[in-house]
Amino acid sequence: MIYREAGQFKTSYKQDSAIFPILQDRIAIYFYLFVAFIVIPLFGSDFFINSMMIPFLVFALAAIGLNILTGYTGQISLGTGGFMGVGAYSAYKLTTYFPETNIILLILLSGFFAAAVGMIFGLPSLRIKGFYLVVTTLAAQFFLEWAFIRIPWLYNYNDSGAIEVPQREAFGIIVTGALATPTVRYLVVLSIVVFLTWIVSNLIHGRIGRSWMMIRDMDIAAELIGVRPLHAKLSAFAVSSYIAGVAGALMVFFWLGAAEVESFDVNHSFLILFMVILGGLGSLVGSFLGAAFIWMLPIIIRATPKAMGLDINASTVEQINFMIIGALIVIFLIIEPHGLARLWAIAKQKLRVWPFPY
Repeated sequence: MIYREAGQFKTSYKQDSAIFPILQDRIAIYFYLFVAFIVIPLFGSDFFINSMMIPFLVFALAAIGLNILTGYTGQISLGTGGFMGVGAYSAYKLTTYFPETNIILLILLSGFFAAAVGMIFGLPSLRIKGFYLVVTTLAAQFFLEWAFIRIPWLYNYNDSGAIEVPQREAFGIIVTGALATPTVRYLVVLSIVVFLTWIVSNLIHGRIGRSWMMIRDMDIAAELIGVRPLHAKLSAFAVSSYIAGVAGALMVFFWLGAAEVESFDVNHSFLILFMVILGGLGSLVGSFLGAAFIWMLPIIIRATPKAMGLDINASTVEQINFMIIGALIVIFLIIEPHGLARLWAIAKQKLRVWPFPY
Protein backbone atom coordinates (compact mmCIF):
# COMPACT_ATOMS: atom_id res chain seq x y z
CA MET A 1 0.00 0.00 0.00
CA ILE A 2 1.12 3.57 -0.63
CA TYR A 3 0.21 4.76 2.88
CA ARG A 4 3.39 3.75 4.68
CA GLU A 5 5.80 5.56 6.98
CA ALA A 6 8.60 3.03 6.56
CA GLY A 7 11.83 4.81 5.74
CA GLN A 8 10.62 8.20 7.02
CA PHE A 9 13.06 9.03 9.81
CA LYS A 10 12.73 11.98 12.17
CA THR A 11 15.96 13.62 13.28
CA SER A 12 14.61 16.53 15.35
CA TYR A 13 11.96 17.29 17.92
CA LYS A 14 10.27 19.63 15.44
CA GLN A 15 9.84 16.80 12.94
CA ASP A 16 8.64 14.41 15.63
CA SER A 17 5.94 16.84 16.86
CA ALA A 18 4.74 17.87 13.40
CA ILE A 19 0.99 18.02 12.86
CA PHE A 20 1.34 15.83 9.76
CA PRO A 21 4.34 13.57 10.54
CA ILE A 22 3.74 11.26 7.56
CA LEU A 23 4.73 12.46 4.09
CA GLN A 24 1.55 11.05 2.53
CA ASP A 25 -0.58 13.22 4.83
CA ARG A 26 1.27 16.34 3.75
CA ILE A 27 0.84 15.40 0.10
CA ALA A 28 -2.88 14.82 0.71
CA ILE A 29 -3.26 18.29 2.25
CA TYR A 30 -1.60 19.89 -0.77
CA PHE A 31 -3.88 17.86 -3.04
CA TYR A 32 -7.01 18.98 -1.16
CA LEU A 33 -5.90 22.61 -1.36
CA PHE A 34 -5.21 22.22 -5.08
CA VAL A 35 -8.70 20.84 -5.66
CA ALA A 36 -10.30 23.54 -3.52
CA PHE A 37 -8.44 26.51 -4.98
CA ILE A 38 -7.99 25.41 -8.61
CA VAL A 39 -10.26 22.53 -9.69
CA ILE A 40 -13.55 23.64 -8.10
CA PRO A 41 -13.38 27.29 -9.30
CA LEU A 42 -12.52 26.12 -12.83
CA PHE A 43 -15.01 23.30 -13.23
CA GLY A 44 -17.66 23.81 -10.55
CA SER A 45 -21.05 25.17 -11.61
CA ASP A 46 -22.53 28.28 -10.02
CA PHE A 47 -25.16 26.13 -8.29
CA PHE A 48 -22.56 23.78 -6.83
CA ILE A 49 -20.38 26.65 -5.59
CA ASN A 50 -23.19 28.86 -4.28
CA SER A 51 -25.48 26.23 -2.79
CA MET A 52 -23.01 23.64 -1.56
CA MET A 53 -19.41 24.80 -1.24
CA ILE A 54 -19.88 28.27 0.26
CA PRO A 55 -22.38 27.21 2.98
CA PHE A 56 -20.29 24.09 3.66
CA LEU A 57 -17.22 26.25 4.35
CA VAL A 58 -19.21 28.70 6.47
CA PHE A 59 -20.72 25.97 8.64
CA ALA A 60 -17.38 24.15 8.87
CA LEU A 61 -15.82 27.34 10.25
CA ALA A 62 -18.68 27.76 12.74
CA ALA A 63 -18.25 24.10 13.76
CA ILE A 64 -14.54 24.73 14.36
CA GLY A 65 -15.49 27.61 16.64
CA LEU A 66 -17.88 25.47 18.66
CA ASN A 67 -15.42 22.57 18.70
CA ILE A 68 -12.84 24.77 20.40
CA LEU A 69 -15.29 25.38 23.22
CA THR A 70 -17.03 22.01 23.44
CA GLY A 71 -14.54 19.53 22.03
CA TYR A 72 -11.25 20.96 23.30
CA THR A 73 -12.33 22.78 26.47
CA GLY A 74 -15.37 20.74 27.54
CA GLN A 75 -17.71 23.74 27.82
CA ILE A 76 -21.05 22.94 26.18
CA SER A 77 -22.68 25.86 24.37
CA LEU A 78 -25.98 26.48 22.62
CA GLY A 79 -25.25 30.10 21.76
CA THR A 80 -23.28 29.65 18.55
CA GLY A 81 -26.07 31.06 16.39
CA GLY A 82 -26.21 34.21 18.50
CA PHE A 83 -22.44 34.72 18.33
CA MET A 84 -22.61 34.30 14.56
CA GLY A 85 -25.23 37.03 14.55
CA VAL A 86 -23.00 39.35 16.57
CA GLY A 87 -20.29 38.94 13.92
CA ALA A 88 -22.73 39.54 11.07
CA TYR A 89 -24.31 42.65 12.58
CA SER A 90 -20.88 43.99 13.60
CA ALA A 91 -19.59 43.58 10.05
CA TYR A 92 -22.70 45.36 8.75
CA LYS A 93 -22.16 48.31 11.09
CA LEU A 94 -18.45 48.46 10.25
CA THR A 95 -19.23 48.66 6.54
CA THR A 96 -21.61 51.53 7.35
CA TYR A 97 -19.03 53.55 9.27
CA PHE A 98 -15.99 52.62 7.15
CA PRO A 99 -17.28 52.20 3.59
CA GLU A 100 -13.84 52.63 2.00
CA THR A 101 -12.09 49.99 4.13
CA ASN A 102 -11.30 46.57 2.69
CA ILE A 103 -14.36 44.39 3.33
CA ILE A 104 -12.22 41.35 4.15
CA LEU A 105 -10.46 43.29 6.90
CA LEU A 106 -13.81 44.44 8.31
CA ILE A 107 -15.09 40.86 8.41
CA LEU A 108 -12.00 39.71 10.29
CA LEU A 109 -12.40 42.64 12.70
CA SER A 110 -16.08 41.86 13.28
CA GLY A 111 -15.06 38.66 15.04
CA PHE A 112 -13.53 40.67 17.89
CA PHE A 113 -16.97 42.05 18.81
CA ALA A 114 -18.29 38.49 18.95
CA ALA A 115 -15.26 37.51 21.07
CA ALA A 116 -16.02 40.31 23.57
CA VAL A 117 -19.67 39.23 23.84
CA GLY A 118 -18.60 35.59 24.17
CA MET A 119 -16.27 36.41 27.04
CA ILE A 120 -19.08 38.22 28.88
CA PHE A 121 -21.41 35.25 28.58
CA GLY A 122 -18.52 32.91 29.35
CA LEU A 123 -18.02 34.34 32.83
CA PRO A 124 -20.59 31.94 34.41
CA SER A 125 -18.41 29.01 33.25
CA LEU A 126 -16.03 29.87 36.10
CA ARG A 127 -18.69 28.78 38.59
CA ILE A 128 -20.99 26.37 36.76
CA LYS A 129 -20.61 23.54 34.29
CA GLY A 130 -22.57 20.86 32.45
CA PHE A 131 -26.31 21.30 32.11
CA TYR A 132 -26.30 24.63 33.94
CA LEU A 133 -23.79 26.07 31.47
CA VAL A 134 -26.00 24.86 28.62
CA VAL A 135 -28.89 26.85 30.10
CA THR A 136 -26.67 29.92 30.47
CA THR A 137 -25.50 29.84 26.84
CA LEU A 138 -29.08 29.20 25.72
CA ALA A 139 -30.09 32.34 27.63
CA ALA A 140 -27.33 34.20 25.76
CA GLN A 141 -28.79 32.93 22.49
CA PHE A 142 -32.28 34.20 23.34
CA PHE A 143 -30.95 37.54 24.60
CA LEU A 144 -28.96 38.13 21.42
CA GLU A 145 -31.95 37.23 19.25
CA TRP A 146 -33.99 39.77 21.22
CA ALA A 147 -31.29 42.41 20.69
CA PHE A 148 -31.18 41.79 16.94
CA ILE A 149 -34.92 42.49 16.77
CA ARG A 150 -35.40 45.23 19.37
CA ILE A 151 -32.38 47.47 18.70
CA PRO A 152 -33.04 49.24 15.37
CA TRP A 153 -29.57 50.80 15.37
CA LEU A 154 -28.10 47.37 14.62
CA TYR A 155 -29.86 47.18 11.25
CA ASN A 156 -29.64 50.92 10.50
CA TYR A 157 -33.34 51.46 11.20
CA ASN A 158 -34.28 49.49 8.08
CA ASP A 159 -38.08 49.12 7.78
CA SER A 160 -37.73 45.42 6.96
CA GLY A 161 -35.55 44.78 10.00
CA ALA A 162 -33.00 43.02 7.80
CA ILE A 163 -29.35 43.71 7.12
CA GLU A 164 -28.62 44.02 3.41
CA VAL A 165 -25.12 43.53 2.07
CA PRO A 166 -23.75 46.50 0.10
CA GLN A 167 -21.56 46.11 -2.95
CA ARG A 168 -17.90 46.25 -1.97
CA GLU A 169 -14.57 45.69 -3.70
CA ALA A 170 -11.34 44.14 -2.49
CA PHE A 171 -8.12 44.52 -4.48
CA GLY A 172 -10.13 45.98 -7.36
CA ILE A 173 -12.53 43.02 -7.57
CA ILE A 174 -16.22 43.08 -6.58
CA VAL A 175 -16.54 40.53 -3.77
CA THR A 176 -19.95 41.33 -2.22
CA GLY A 177 -23.30 42.40 -3.60
CA ALA A 178 -25.38 41.24 -6.54
CA LEU A 179 -22.56 41.71 -9.06
CA ALA A 180 -20.08 39.49 -7.21
CA THR A 181 -19.71 36.11 -8.93
CA PRO A 182 -20.07 32.87 -6.96
CA THR A 183 -16.48 31.90 -7.80
CA VAL A 184 -15.04 35.12 -6.36
CA ARG A 185 -17.13 34.82 -3.21
CA TYR A 186 -16.12 31.18 -2.83
CA LEU A 187 -12.42 31.95 -3.14
CA VAL A 188 -12.65 34.69 -0.51
CA VAL A 189 -14.52 32.41 1.92
CA LEU A 190 -12.13 29.54 1.25
CA SER A 191 -9.07 31.73 1.87
CA ILE A 192 -10.43 33.00 5.18
CA VAL A 193 -11.45 29.50 6.31
CA VAL A 194 -8.03 28.03 5.47
CA PHE A 195 -6.25 30.92 7.21
CA LEU A 196 -8.33 30.68 10.40
CA THR A 197 -8.09 26.88 10.44
CA TRP A 198 -4.29 27.20 10.31
CA ILE A 199 -4.37 29.71 13.19
CA VAL A 200 -6.62 27.48 15.29
CA SER A 201 -4.47 24.43 14.58
CA ASN A 202 -1.40 26.25 15.87
CA LEU A 203 -3.28 27.39 18.97
CA ILE A 204 -4.47 23.86 19.73
CA HIS A 205 -0.99 22.37 19.41
CA GLY A 206 0.55 25.08 21.59
CA ARG A 207 0.43 26.05 25.24
CA ILE A 208 -3.05 27.57 25.00
CA GLY A 209 -4.53 24.44 23.45
CA ARG A 210 -2.92 22.21 26.06
CA SER A 211 -4.44 24.33 28.83
CA TRP A 212 -7.87 23.98 27.18
CA MET A 213 -7.58 20.21 27.03
CA MET A 214 -6.37 19.99 30.64
CA ILE A 215 -9.44 21.96 31.75
CA ARG A 216 -11.60 19.60 29.71
CA ASP A 217 -10.09 16.41 31.13
CA MET A 218 -9.93 17.45 34.80
CA ASP A 219 -10.22 21.09 35.74
CA ILE A 220 -9.26 20.64 39.41
CA ALA A 221 -6.06 18.76 38.55
CA ALA A 222 -5.27 21.34 35.87
CA GLU A 223 -5.58 24.14 38.41
CA LEU A 224 -3.32 22.29 40.82
CA ILE A 225 -0.52 22.07 38.26
CA GLY A 226 -0.69 25.75 37.38
CA VAL A 227 -3.40 26.20 34.74
CA ARG A 228 -5.55 29.23 35.53
CA PRO A 229 -9.22 28.38 34.84
CA LEU A 230 -10.09 32.06 34.37
CA HIS A 231 -7.62 32.49 31.52
CA ALA A 232 -8.21 29.07 29.97
CA LYS A 233 -12.01 29.18 29.91
CA LEU A 234 -12.37 32.82 28.90
CA SER A 235 -9.76 32.45 26.16
CA ALA A 236 -11.69 29.44 24.84
CA PHE A 237 -14.93 31.44 24.83
CA ALA A 238 -13.15 34.36 23.14
CA VAL A 239 -11.53 32.31 20.36
CA SER A 240 -14.67 30.22 19.84
CA SER A 241 -16.89 33.30 19.61
CA TYR A 242 -14.41 35.06 17.32
CA ILE A 243 -14.47 32.14 14.86
CA ALA A 244 -18.27 31.93 15.06
CA GLY A 245 -18.57 35.71 14.53
CA VAL A 246 -16.43 35.60 11.40
CA ALA A 247 -18.48 32.63 10.16
CA GLY A 248 -21.67 34.63 10.68
CA ALA A 249 -20.28 37.59 8.75
CA LEU A 250 -19.19 35.30 5.92
CA MET A 251 -22.62 33.68 5.85
CA VAL A 252 -24.39 37.00 5.31
CA PHE A 253 -21.88 38.84 3.13
CA PHE A 254 -20.79 36.00 0.85
CA TRP A 255 -23.72 33.58 0.82
CA LEU A 256 -27.12 34.97 1.79
CA GLY A 257 -26.68 38.59 0.71
CA ALA A 258 -29.24 39.69 3.31
CA ALA A 259 -30.38 38.29 6.64
CA GLU A 260 -32.92 38.69 9.40
CA VAL A 261 -32.80 37.44 12.96
CA GLU A 262 -34.09 33.99 11.85
CA SER A 263 -30.71 33.39 10.23
CA PHE A 264 -29.14 33.25 13.70
CA ASP A 265 -31.82 31.51 15.73
CA VAL A 266 -31.42 28.60 18.12
CA ASN A 267 -32.02 26.09 15.31
CA HIS A 268 -28.66 27.08 13.84
CA SER A 269 -27.04 26.57 17.23
CA PHE A 270 -28.41 23.02 17.36
CA LEU A 271 -27.42 22.42 13.71
CA ILE A 272 -23.81 23.36 14.38
CA LEU A 273 -23.77 21.31 17.60
CA PHE A 274 -24.93 18.27 15.59
CA MET A 275 -22.11 18.89 13.11
CA VAL A 276 -19.56 18.88 15.92
CA ILE A 277 -20.96 15.78 17.63
CA LEU A 278 -21.30 13.81 14.40
CA GLY A 279 -17.97 14.95 12.98
CA GLY A 280 -16.06 14.32 16.18
CA LEU A 281 -15.44 16.29 19.35
CA GLY A 282 -11.93 17.68 19.63
CA SER A 283 -11.08 17.33 15.93
CA LEU A 284 -10.65 19.98 13.26
CA VAL A 285 -11.08 17.35 10.56
CA GLY A 286 -14.29 16.28 12.29
CA SER A 287 -15.66 19.82 11.98
CA PHE A 288 -15.29 19.64 8.19
CA LEU A 289 -16.65 16.09 8.00
CA GLY A 290 -19.66 16.94 10.18
CA ALA A 291 -20.45 20.06 8.14
CA ALA A 292 -20.19 18.11 4.89
CA PHE A 293 -22.46 15.36 6.20
CA ILE A 294 -25.15 17.59 7.69
CA TRP A 295 -25.24 20.17 4.88
CA MET A 296 -24.29 18.40 1.65
CA LEU A 297 -25.95 15.02 2.09
CA PRO A 298 -29.53 16.43 2.28
CA ILE A 299 -28.94 18.36 -0.96
CA ILE A 300 -27.76 15.19 -2.68
CA ILE A 301 -30.73 13.22 -1.35
CA ARG A 302 -33.18 15.86 -2.57
CA ALA A 303 -31.55 15.97 -6.01
CA THR A 304 -31.42 12.20 -6.50
CA PRO A 305 -35.12 11.58 -7.41
CA LYS A 306 -35.05 14.40 -9.96
CA ALA A 307 -31.84 13.07 -11.49
CA MET A 308 -33.45 9.61 -11.79
CA GLY A 309 -36.52 11.06 -13.48
CA LEU A 310 -38.86 10.22 -10.60
CA ASP A 311 -41.84 12.49 -10.05
CA ILE A 312 -42.08 12.67 -6.26
CA ASN A 313 -43.80 15.39 -4.27
CA ALA A 314 -41.35 17.90 -2.77
CA SER A 315 -42.78 17.45 0.75
CA THR A 316 -42.38 13.67 0.45
CA VAL A 317 -38.76 14.06 -0.58
CA GLU A 318 -38.22 16.36 2.40
CA GLN A 319 -39.68 13.81 4.82
CA ILE A 320 -37.60 11.01 3.29
CA ASN A 321 -34.58 13.26 3.66
CA PHE A 322 -35.25 13.72 7.40
CA MET A 323 -35.69 9.97 7.86
CA ILE A 324 -32.48 9.06 6.05
CA ILE A 325 -30.37 11.71 7.76
CA GLY A 326 -31.75 10.80 11.20
CA ALA A 327 -31.15 7.08 10.65
CA LEU A 328 -27.60 7.68 9.39
CA ILE A 329 -26.78 9.87 12.38
CA VAL A 330 -27.99 7.16 14.78
CA ILE A 331 -26.07 4.45 12.89
CA PHE A 332 -22.85 6.46 12.81
CA LEU A 333 -23.02 7.30 16.50
CA ILE A 334 -23.67 3.66 17.39
CA ILE A 335 -20.76 2.44 15.27
CA GLU A 336 -18.38 5.13 16.54
CA PRO A 337 -19.57 7.57 19.25
CA HIS A 338 -16.47 9.71 18.69
CA GLY A 339 -17.72 10.71 15.26
CA LEU A 340 -16.62 10.53 11.66
CA ALA A 341 -13.15 11.83 12.49
CA ARG A 342 -12.51 8.73 14.60
CA LEU A 343 -13.65 6.45 11.77
CA TRP A 344 -11.28 8.31 9.45
CA ALA A 345 -8.40 7.90 11.95
CA ILE A 346 -9.12 4.17 12.34
CA ALA A 347 -9.13 3.72 8.55
CA LYS A 348 -5.75 5.46 8.25
CA GLN A 349 -4.30 3.39 11.08
CA LYS A 350 -5.41 0.17 9.39
CA LEU A 351 -3.78 1.30 6.15
CA ARG A 352 -0.51 1.99 7.97
CA VAL A 353 -0.24 -1.61 9.22
CA TRP A 354 -2.04 -3.48 6.40
CA PRO A 355 -2.00 -6.43 5.81
CA PHE A 356 -0.78 -7.20 9.35
CA PRO A 357 -3.41 -7.35 12.10
CA TYR A 358 -3.20 -5.41 15.34
